[in-house]
Amino acid sequence: MRQSFDETTDPSFGAKHLPLVRAKMAEQGLDGLLVPHEDEHQNEYLPEANDRLAWLTGFTGSAGAGAVLSDRAAVFADGRYTVQVRAQVDPARFEILSLENNGLAAWLETAPKGAVIGYDPRLHSPDALATLRRAADKAGASLKPVDPNPLDLAWGDERPEQPNAPVVPHHDRYTGETSAAKRARIGQAIREAGAAAAVLTAPASIAWLFNIRGGDVIRTPLPLAQAIVRTDGTARLFMDPRKVTNELPGWLGDAVALEAPEALPQALEGLSGQPVLIDPGQSSAWYFDRLEAAGATIVRGMDPCTLPRACKNPVEVEGSRQAHIRDGAALTRFLHWVDTVAQQTLPTEREIAEALEGFREATGALKDLSFDTIAGAGPNGALPHYKPVGDKIRRIEKGSLLLVDGGGQYLDGTTDVTRTIAVGEPTADQRRMFTLVLKGHVAMATVRFPEGTTGHQLDVLARLPMWMAGLDYDHGTGHGVGSYLGVHEGPQRIAKMVNSQPLLTGMIVSNEPGYYREGHWGIRIETLQVVTPPEPIPGGERPMHGFEQLTFAPLDRKLIDVALLTATERAYVDAYHAETLAKVGPLLDGEAKAWLERACAPL
Repeated sequence: MRQSFDETTDPSFGAKHLPLVRAKMAEQGLDGLLVPHEDEHQNEYLPEANDRLAWLTGFTGSAGAGAVLSDRAAVFADGRYTVQVRAQVDPARFEILSLENNGLAAWLETAPKGAVIGYDPRLHSPDALATLRRAADKAGASLKPVDPNPLDLAWGDERPEQPNAPVVPHHDRYTGETSAAKRARIGQAIREAGAAAAVLTAPASIAWLFNIRGGDVIRTPLPLAQAIVRTDGTARLFMDPRKVTNELPGWLGDAVALEAPEALPQALEGLSGQPVLIDPGQSSAWYFDRLEAAGATIVRGMDPCTLPRACKNPVEVEGSRQAHIRDGAALTRFLHWVDTVAQQTLPTEREIAEALEGFREATGALKDLSFDTIAGAGPNGALPHYKPVGDKIRRIEKGSLLLVDGGGQYLDGTTDVTRTIAVGEPTADQRRMFTLVLKGHVAMATVRFPEGTTGHQLDVLARLPMWMAGLDYDHGTGHGVGSYLGVHEGPQRIAKMVNSQPLLTGMIVSNEPGYYREGHWGIRIETLQVVTPPEPIPGGERPMHGFEQLTFAPLDRKLIDVALLTATERAYVDAYHAETLAKVGPLLDGEAKAWLERACAPL
């Protein structure tokens, strides 16, 4: 469980590994190779054995891509990783470019005419591949599926083993619904989509549908597996036998057949002549190629587990409430420590992250972190997805800010919370910027909205105070969160990027506007909130959804410029702090409880 602070890659990776990959490319008659960050399961966070982009380039961000030609290569990263990618990748070996605005596709348009560029069909969704194929066609180049992957051949014996963590039941008292009931629902959805079966490849869907959890993916209790589900709710679950615990077959029941992954290709061939539902955004092109070759009729559609998984039932929502109260008590003990001990000893980012993990472990309920803790002191806080490793680790300094973003995995819920803390006495400028972020945060926490509203339509509310001051931030305002699953979960999100998925009752999303002054410090305030059912508003004409706050931990009062808050905003902060004290206070005692009472006093 313990977070590592060691640098796992090096800019020298490019010099060592590029020649090996190019040699294997040449053996297969390839002029180029595409290297996505995603793995065979389209995971965001990867098992070490599947982190091909990191092995090739040194870049460890969760969103990126690589491309290799015989005479040049490039790495692409999004705005969260602009600084990180330049620190981790050798610019003499790779051109460093933006992933945004069709970065990889635009680069492919410059490929040499006649070039044959390889791609591993297990690593690309057909939707993403179609865009890349159009770009290659425009250049007069061609994309060619490869098996085996030249990079995997170059990695060779040094490549880590595939994970095989035990897969265990996740009991109904946490899920609120049996697997049999879920499979009946999903079977009906498959039938309504006009299909006879669905192929599921997303680990989160496997975990949710069968009420199981594993440990194959870092910080996320996911089992790597695939499934074929029929309209009658029966299923074939393909999983490495080494993961199967003694209790698992009985838990799954007679309607679920456990099979080895080697049986999957033949099982897909057995769907010949049948309509098969599969998600072109979450499943790789390999499945589509196999189904087409088998003579199945492909029904393209959203993974039928995606929306039911995102819309938490009452048991899951209550579990999340309890997980957040427990986590809030741990976080409050940590904030008390930062405001007292750390203000005097000025610890390093590593010591700060270890302290927070220690407080969470002390709950006795922590299963894992939900992601590696971001503890950004001063300039490091200005990197939204900074991770303290190696010689980048700083000590906090008086007069600066500390940004801490972390979360826990508990059987009853997944947490994710960010707090920004003043070290010493904050400046007027720091207080102004924090308060502008707070105003956007309050707007998103208190909004009411009609059915059919998307997160894309709400995003501006969190940015408006920043925009009016000529400022902005280069990340989304909110992401979905799972129920003892991924800390990042779709299809819902709150961001500038257009997203057609309406926010629905039971969806959990983060609310995390920020401000980052490069080279100085960063500010982010993040809580999780759940979409409430639409209710009438007195005097109104239409019922409106809203958000219930799930995260409870005090804000740093020293950073709030009360004069910049409206009466309504001030009332919200006071009410939020009062609720924090009421819910978290009973789990504390002694100095920590007394500190919380002061921290939650009315503004």
